[in-house]
Formats: sequence, C-alpha cells, structure tokens
Amino acid sequence: MPMCQSADKKLENFIKECSCETSFKRVVDQKVKCGFGLQGVCCRLCSNGPCRITPKSPKGVCGADAHTIVARNFLRNIAAGSACYLHVIETTANNLKSLGEKREKIKGENALEELCEIFGIHEGDKHEKAVKVADAVLADLYKPRNQKMELVEKMAYAPRYKKWEELGILPGGAKSEVFDALVKTSTNLNSDPVDMLMHSLNLGISTGLYGLTLTNLLNDVMLGEPVIRKAPVGFKVVNEEYINIMITGHQHSVFSHLQDRLIDADVTEMAKAAGAKGIRLVGCTCVGQDLQLRGEHYQEVFVGHAGNNFISEAFLQTGAVDVILSEFNCTLPGIEPIAEEFKVKQICLDDVAKKSNAEFMKYSTDDKESISEAIIKEAISAYSERRGEISINIPKDHGHDDVITGVSEKSLKAFLGNTWQPLIDLIASGKIKGVVGVVGCSNLTAKGHDIFTVELTKELIKRDILVLSAGCSSGGLENVGLMSPGAASLAGDNLRAVCENLGIPPVLNFGPCLAIGRLEIVATELAEALGIDIPQLPLALSAPQWLEEQALADGAFGLALGLPLHLGLPPFVTGSEIVVDVLTNSLKEITGGQLIVEEDILKSADIMEDIILDRRRALGL
Repeated sequence: MPMCQSADKKLENFIKECSCETSFKRVVDQKVKCGFGLQGVCCRLCSNGPCRITPKSPKGVCGADAHTIVARNFLRNIAAGSACYLHVIETTANNLKSLGEKREKIKGENALEELCEIFGIHEGDKHEKAVKVADAVLADLYKPRNQKMELVEKMAYAPRYKKWEELGILPGGAKSEVFDALVKTSTNLNSDPVDMLMHSLNLGISTGLYGLTLTNLLNDVMLGEPVIRKAPVGFKVVNEEYINIMITGHQHSVFSHLQDRLIDADVTEMAKAAGAKGIRLVGCTCVGQDLQLRGEHYQEVFVGHAGNNFISEAFLQTGAVDVILSEFNCTLPGIEPIAEEFKVKQICLDDVAKKSNAEFMKYSTDDKESISEAIIKEAISAYSERRGEISINIPKDHGHDDVITGVSEKSLKAFLGNTWQPLIDLIASGKIKGVVGVVGCSNLTAKGHDIFTVELTKELIKRDILVLSAGCSSGGLENVGLMSPGAASLAGDNLRAVCENLGIPPVLNFGPCLAIGRLEIVATELAEALGIDIPQLPLALSAPQWLEEQALADGAFGLALGLPLHLGLPPFVTGSEIVVDVLTNSLKEITGGQLIVEEDILKSADIMEDIILDRRRALGL
C-alpha cells in the first residue's frame, strides 16, 4: 500500500501492518493539490465566485486583485488560529477563577505570586489573588477593540512594546480584534493588503502573550510548575494491564480533577474489580506533552507521551486504548472509524472538539465531580466490554525511556544556577553558536511525517546550534531519540562537549505548542540580560512542518517579536508579490522579523546559521 514515510521508522513499520486506514495513506490520495489554493488566489466570499486569479483573469468579479484576495485569506487564517488560542486562555482563566472561588488546592503558589507581581496585585489571600489574576486576563480578552489590552504592557519586553506602539499594532480587546478581522476580510470591505498584514501582527501579539504565554503561567498555578526529569515516550508507555485513557487536545486544566481522582483508592478498587490494575492517562498530541511537562506531579496516573497528532490513528490500533478523552483540536477525524473498529469509547469535553461518534459531556467547573465519575464509569465499562474481544499488539521497542522533559524558562534557568549567564557565556565563547527554536506542528507533506523536523534538527546541532522545541515537533523529536542525552553524539564537537558535561541532550523539550510562549520568555530574559532588543539575539525560529491556522498565528507572534521565521512550506500567499515582499523583505525594517521559506533542509540550515553568525558579528562575538 502506498503511504508516506516517517522519520520514526518503527512507527512507519507498525503502520504498514495496521488493518485500518490512516492519514499516511490518505496523504498519497491527496497528493494532487489545487494550484489556486496553494497560492491563496481563490476567493469564495460571494456567489459571483469562487473567483480564481490567473494572468488572463487578474481580478475577481468585484474587482479584487490577487493582493487583496491573498491578504484577506491570510488574515482570515490567522484570525481563526488566534481564536483557537483565545478559546484556550479563556477556558483556562475561567478554570483558575473557579479554583480560587471554591478555595481549592493551588499547586503552583510561587507561580501565582509571580503573576501577581507582574499584574500589580498585592491584596488578598492566595485564593483571592487567583480570582483577581483570572479576572484581569478575562477583562482584557473582553475589552472592545478601541480599548488597549492592559496586560500587554506588563507582559511584553519594553523595547518590543515601544516598537508595537510606534507601529500602531497594539491589540485592543483580543476577541474584538478577531471579530473585526473577520469583518475586515468580508465581501467588498478592506482591499489594502498592507493594512491586513499589520492586523495579522496585531493578532499575533495577543495570541502569543495570552494564548501561549499566559495559558502556560495560569496552568502553572493550577497544575504545578514543570520539573526537569527523565521520562518514557512512544508506544511502549502504554500497559495493557491498566484501563487506558488517551488524552488529546490543548486544555490541560479541563481534566485536572479527573487526573487527581484516578489515583484515589476507591477508583483503583473499581478498576481491580473489572480485572485491571487501575486507570491511567496516556499522552497524545499537545495536551499529552503538557502533562509530560508537569509529569513530576502526576507520576502515579500519567504513564507517558505516545507521540504527536499523526501517530494517534496507529496508536489506537495497538488495541490497548479503552477511551479517547478529547477537549480541543489535533484530534484527527480519522480516529473515528478506528475507534469503532477497536471498540474504543470517545468522550468530548468541549463542543468545539465534538467528534461525530463521541459522547459529549460538557465540561463545567460546577459539574467536574460528576463528569469525572461519568468518565470513570465509561472507562471501566469500555474496558470490560472490549478486553478479550480486541487483540493487543504494543510494539515495546517503540520509543525511549530517558527523554529529558520538564524544561521551562524557570526550570532551565534554575538548572543553570538561577542565572542565564552560563548560557550567555557558552554562546559568547562560541561553544554554542546560537539557538534555533524548532517549533510547531507535524505534517505529512513536507517530506513525510516529521522528516523535515528531524533532519533539520540534526543538521543544526551538528553545526553547534542548540535547539529548543515546543509543539508536535517535540513529539517527533523525542520519539526518535533526539531529546535523550545520548543524542549528544550527533552534535558538533563543541555542543557535544557542552551536553556531555551537563548531562543534557542537544535538543531541549519545552513540551506543547503552547510552550512557544515559554521560548518567548527565554528570548526576552536573554535580551534583557544583554541589554539588547530581541531582533539582535543570535536566535531564529523554524516551523518546518507547520500544519494549521494556529501555527500561522504563532508565526505572526514570532514576526512581531522581530525574529526570523523559517517555514518548510510556504503559507498560501505566493500569489501576491506585495504580500510576499512585505513578509520576506519589508518586515525586516518594520518589526525586525522576516519570513523565510525554504524547502531544502541543508539550505534551511545554511540560512539560519548565516543569520546567527551575522548577529554574533554585530554583537562583537
């Protein structure tokens, strides 16, 4: 059967033997792409269309040219991606507010105090402070567009804030900005491509500071802060002697009550009565990486991270998963027929992630106890009904036992002695040339599953460039061993010596895509320590296998920060010379950022290395 390749050969071999179809086969069926869609020059906003721009037909029926149509489509994509992240931070803030109001356990008291210091909240006990922090976030999200978000100035690096203010791209209420982006891109409204690109940067700021950075920090309060440790990954983490719940999505706080409940003695006894040793959570997609990040606090219930989104269809075919619990995206529709075939129960906790054949249990903090009990009941029932009827085949050689995880801006700094100076010294001495954040999604079209991500990362570390990763990219990198200490042998002589001396891998695992916000904190603190602006750092971003609209919103944040951003596949903008020129060229003079599109792995590494070396020279290094 024709199928795409994977950097993870053990996964690829397992998929070849799977009985149910997966995305690895469907991507071959979809290999012929729409040329108009790839260029972004198809418009279907009104009934005169869809209009497709060609040299012979350079304008749509309404008169919109390629530049307007491309910019409009691009802004709509970013607005949708931003909306997804704003949904996550809204849910997270509401969950924190409920925790404070009900005076429940706060697992990250230091994280709460640090947020209060940033926000200027000094009165009240810890639960009252949690409510005030949540209220401050929600108030900003709900502001009208003509009122600027107050926390942006408190969260952002001062030189960046000043630049955004000069450019007029400071966001008003984030949800209002998304709303008006949709209005702006509707029929016969905005036709200024540069204005729409600036609005994209505006959305990137609120996406990054709220949907990414603040979601992490609020979760640190509720769920506990990351702790560096070794952890297992891959299919080997699942144990057929337990009732296994596979979690997918991005909203960790939505099932936090469940994960605490699963280790209670009475739940274990119910599982044993059904013939299992207990109930365990198995990570899949970004929320699994978030649980992995905080796994030090949940070792009794969390067994490990199986992998990123495109392993999920194969993972179900091990037969060891009894329930799929989803609360947000990256839950592939392709799992639905597989769940039916393998009699796996699907439960959705948020209607934005409702799957066609899943049971919907609307999550509410008021009902979380009853929801947890219902999930436990369904899990035990599913285990009892399917085990014995479904054969189990877990490839025990898939994955690694020694992945370094729990890396965050705080845990990494603590590891370095509570100062960034050792990292700065290593960069200054040339032992580490610079840093590249290899972030974002996995896809199957940029050379195959995780291939671009893995091979580019290998090339970067070979050149003594330290790699930080967050997102589905991390799931791919850890499953092939690049986040285990032994990967130091693949690094250049200087970086290898640093890694072996410190006992770390050359690729540091920051966890889920939300943790791109943590990388922003690292960049900010390094720039602050050096007394420079972020665009001066010997630092680049790469999303070699970006997948979806959320990734484009992430990218808009990186460009607003003034970072060079490499993509392995172009976004759907190549039909407009104006849009391409602004993103790849003019933006360097606007924010300091730059979009780089390069489909060749070695050339991509060359470009990022050259940028790093240029910035080193500018700093006198």
